[in-house]
Amino acid sequence: MFKTNINFIGNRNIALIFSAVLSIIAIGSLAIRGLEMGIDFTGGTLIEVGYQQAADLTELRSTLTAEGFSDATVQNFGTTKDVLIRLKPHEGVSSADLSAKVLDAINKTTKEPAIIHRVEFVGPQVGDDLAEDGFLALLYSTIGILIYVAWRFEWKFSVGAIIATFHDVIITLGLFSVLGLEFDLTVLAAILALIGYSLNDTIVIYDRIREDFRLLRNKSTEEIMNSAINVTLSRTIITSLTVFLALVSLFFLGGQIIHNFSIALLFGVVFGTYSSIFIASPAVLLLGISAEDLMAPVKEGSELMDDRP
Repeated sequence: MFKTNINFIGNRNIALIFSAVLSIIAIGSLAIRGLEMGIDFTGGTLIEVGYQQAADLTELRSTLTAEGFSDATVQNFGTTKDVLIRLKPHEGVSSADLSAKVLDAINKTTKEPAIIHRVEFVGPQVGDDLAEDGFLALLYSTIGILIYVAWRFEWKFSVGAIIATFHDVIITLGLFSVLGLEFDLTVLAAILALIGYSLNDTIVIYDRIREDFRLLRNKSTEEIMNSAINVTLSRTIITSLTVFLALVSLFFLGGQIIHNFSIALLFGVVFGTYSSIFIASPAVLLLGISAEDLMAPVKEGSELMDDRP
């Protein structure tokens, strides 16, 4: 385990300016362009087809893209012989006509013709309900973080954790908005996972800061925070690197269905690690944290016992 002595807190202004610029870009893009919502939120047509042999999903995606269905999501459904195709709403085209066109398209290049098992239309109301549920999930998780961190540490730490968490979520959403990546339920799940990951990193550093406040009473607040961040740095880097490598494998080998899920977590892990160091702790410092805020309460009668001969 290596030991470092980097002045993270001393360079907090540079980090805060960098984060502020990224946040402004992200919020501006979200306000102007919004998110490219997937069929989970917009509604659309679900087409389930079956084959006698295992289906080649890569070939099906290429065929549908070439035939003008670039927005189609293709995945196995139950077995490798069953395929679920999801399409966004097409104006002026009914589900029956759309499914017939899709069937004609995929049967052009495959030796074995596909058989349609079912066709369903998902209305936009379902998407609205999912979007509302997703927002409520983010809201409830935020409230839970506030309560937990305030109970375990001190309210200033709770606010710092929320600022760092929102920082990660906003910038990750901004990435999807700027690049025009599709936002679906898998990405929403990645955002919720990111919240937990970022908070875990932040809690580890906060734990060390609390311990150092009680042990290193002759040092300034900035020195104590720097010491805590440097002591936990090796753990933070090793954990983040391990998760990052796993996500890289998922990105390249996991398939198209979880491609955006992998992107959200890859980007989120990097910024989650960054915010735990450069946002969470400086935010607590700006709120005026002091050693007195973290001193363990003195039990009643303990002072009298200490005075006894």
